[in-house]
Amino acid sequence: MIYFQGGSTNSQLNSETLRKSLFTALDKLGPRSKVLVIPPDFTRFHSYAGLLTEMVYEYYGNAVTDILPALGTHTAMTGTEITTMFGSVPHSLFRVHDWRNDIVTLGEVPEEFVRTVSENKVGFSWPAQVNKLLTDPAFDLILSIGQVVPHEVIGMANYNKNIFVGTGGRDGINKSHFLGAAYGMERIMGKADNPVRQVLNYASVHFAAHLPIVYIHTVVSKSTDGNLGVNGLFIGDDQECFTGASALSMQVNFERVEETLKKVVVYLDPEEFKSTWLGNKSIYRTRMAIADGGELIILGPGIQTFGEDKEIDRLIRKYGYRSTPEILKMVWENEDLANNLSAAAHLIHGSSENRFKITYCPGHLTREEIEGVNFHYADLASMLKKYNPALLHDGFNQVGDEKVFFISNPALGLWAHESRLVP
Repeated sequence: MIYFQGGSTNSQLNSETLRKSLFTALDKLGPRSKVLVIPPDFTRFHSYAGLLTEMVYEYYGNAVTDILPALGTHTAMTGTEITTMFGSVPHSLFRVHDWRNDIVTLGEVPEEFVRTVSENKVGFSWPAQVNKLLTDPAFDLILSIGQVVPHEVIGMANYNKNIFVGTGGRDGINKSHFLGAAYGMERIMGKADNPVRQVLNYASVHFAAHLPIVYIHTVVSKSTDGNLGVNGLFIGDDQECFTGASALSMQVNFERVEETLKKVVVYLDPEEFKSTWLGNKSIYRTRMAIADGGELIILGPGIQTFGEDKEIDRLIRKYGYRSTPEILKMVWENEDLANNLSAAAHLIHGSSENRFKITYCPGHLTREEIEGVNFHYADLASMLKKYNPALLHDGFNQVGDEKVFFISNPALGLWAHESRLVP
């Protein structure tokens, strides 16, 4: 059921409109006595989920007893990040998701179903895992808040991904990521309906229908003046609100480039991107726009590690970013990688498939570390001087004798050329 939906491609909702729209939807839900809120973590700071969580707390007050950021495998939020993102919401309400231990399995999506939707790319069943907090029967409302935007694993971010991956467990996260990578990232990105989503939808219908989940989805983009804003707000308890948000997102977050790009420069905000696990959105979201033999330059002043998780960081350092056939072979031959399929999927996602050059300019990793995972390295200070983000605008720029395509935040969109779009 839809409780609210609204927005457009050419206008943005101010904070007062967001509040009124949200409260209109919550009024339709009626009084609630115990509310769990599941927003994204700081890596999705620009989603406006922090502001909406603050508004939810304003509406329900003490009925909001727990806030569980959908960390997935990410590191826990710091106190400073909580304050920056969630404003006046008390820190005492925040819980930390432990994807290895705080998990219950609601059910198992059959192997036959997974094989069918993946076109036999994988052959395993899929456990529908969530943080045990969600199964507390005392909760009479679970609000899942987040941004719908093109995504490399699930096609379009959010909806039940926020539940089954954001608060999911080791096996569920590993297998969902690997399913998407094995099926083909370029076949999935920008598509609301795809094998990974079909598996999660199966789980929602068969195993999670009893949970009182309502989804609050934003669609966010930059306006013509360069400022971020909310183009759309969609609130509902089923797939319909996600479908509407996805359609709007593909209008405002997807850019078809008229020519394949020979040089792309991406800037990673140091407050948001501290690992290649997150920073590789630079690769995911631009790969379908970059020309064969082109170059992607990633300016990452905050990059200090590879994985958000220590074990995944170790695996990235051990195996490096390689082509899909190479990683699939390594999965078959190495138990540690086979037991961490999300890491294997990430290594595939971070590869150019030997099609274009990836040059990382990290603030806190050495040349040896970067080259050790099969990226090219360049000195950050030198590259910031040459490609100064403060002087570049999103899109094409002339830098000396170079034509450069600049992206100030890869998390906000998807870029592709017609020749690489998969039906």
